[in-house]
Amino acid sequence: MSYVDEVLESVKKKNGHEPEFIQAVTEVLESIRVVVDANEEKYRKAALLERLVEPDRIITFRVPWTDDQGNVHVQRGYRVQFNNAIGPYKGGLRFHPSVYQGILKFLGFEQVFKNALTTLPIGGGKGGSDFDPHGKSDAEVMRFCQAFMTELYKYIGENVDVPAGDIGVGGREVGYLYGQYKRITGSYDSVLTGKGLTFGGSLIRTQATGYGLLYCADEILKLNGKTLEGKIAAVSGAGNVAIYATEKAQQLGAKVVTASDSTGWIYDPDGIDLAVLKDVKEVKRARLTEYKAQRPNAEYHEGKGVWSVKCDYAFPCATQNELTLEDAKMLVANGCQGVFEGANMPTTLDATKYLLENGVIFTPGKASNAGGVATSALEMSQNAERLSWSAEEVDSKLKGIMEGIAHAMSDAAEKYGAKGNYVVGANIAGFEKVAEAMLAQGVY
Repeated sequence: MSYVDEVLESVKKKNGHEPEFIQAVTEVLESIRVVVDANEEKYRKAALLERLVEPDRIITFRVPWTDDQGNVHVQRGYRVQFNNAIGPYKGGLRFHPSVYQGILKFLGFEQVFKNALTTLPIGGGKGGSDFDPHGKSDAEVMRFCQAFMTELYKYIGENVDVPAGDIGVGGREVGYLYGQYKRITGSYDSVLTGKGLTFGGSLIRTQATGYGLLYCADEILKLNGKTLEGKIAAVSGAGNVAIYATEKAQQLGAKVVTASDSTGWIYDPDGIDLAVLKDVKEVKRARLTEYKAQRPNAEYHEGKGVWSVKCDYAFPCATQNELTLEDAKMLVANGCQGVFEGANMPTTLDATKYLLENGVIFTPGKASNAGGVATSALEMSQNAERLSWSAEEVDSKLKGIMEGIAHAMSDAAEKYGAKGNYVVGANIAGFEKVAEAMLAQGVY
């Protein structure tokens, strides 16, 4: 049995109750098999893969908080510090009822390679809680965040672990978390990113993941002799990533015709009206039925169905495993030429395989959605220098990083005989950097 197969078997045996984590590890290890086989003796002797798939540590803690009626609730909090071979742990905090250890392990594992691809000195981690901020008052969210940080602060620091936001953790939550960290430690350091502009945040951070997705997609399309100009794009989601992916896609000449949320989706044949979408989701925090009310030509549908729309390019920007094999078949049948992941692992393994087998250009989220964490690392740099860069300067650096990622995964794929397979390319490019650092630092 090969080294890769041995480790995969072990991962499945130890983590059978964590399907998302097994999925992420399987994709990476299968992609890097050619590199591992060529270096099997060296890697096996150092137990490199066993160390790579096991987090450095997982911190689990209870979070008691009081609602506005005086009732006490208890949530579970986590921080998965996965790998710091190339820098301090870096990765978001997710507040959502679906959060459990397996989700955060998958996200932390993906983050290791995503962060390596940015070329910036940051390791991989992830954290969060099963707390649901939706429908809670500002005071309730504040009390929860303060309770969460009262435990988390012991394990983080600007040179140790630097969390950021993720699903359910936006500017409001980061502000409350940072305020409590500062209150407890008395330290004004860059322990969190995604901060407000008045206390160390970076311009373009809000737009970064969506913008970065399109910068990466645009560069990959250029490498394949294609363009976004004049093309139809389907985008899933209606949160931060989806909104700013739509904005940048429109700026690059594409017509985006879809958006979705947890209850339904819209198809606007005239192209998404970004002002209306922002008003509905960012200001009113309403459902997409409100978009339909303001745009009578648009269609609203309950449930799922974004990928049934005829499009040239698809941008899944909602959540993990949202694009299934059935969806992939519909996209191919409708002539879709490219799928670019804006969320973390939004495409199932069988769907990814089908898309690649049918000649669809495909970029994995660890590459194409790295713009958010890249800009978070740029925020850390600004904090360290006690400077604030202009929006143009940050955007220019972001664009350069994402174009660099596009070329890195393209070059790695070609080097190892998988030209055009950007899943293989992204995983190999990220793995080689992390593996080299781990081997250089010995067993720890």
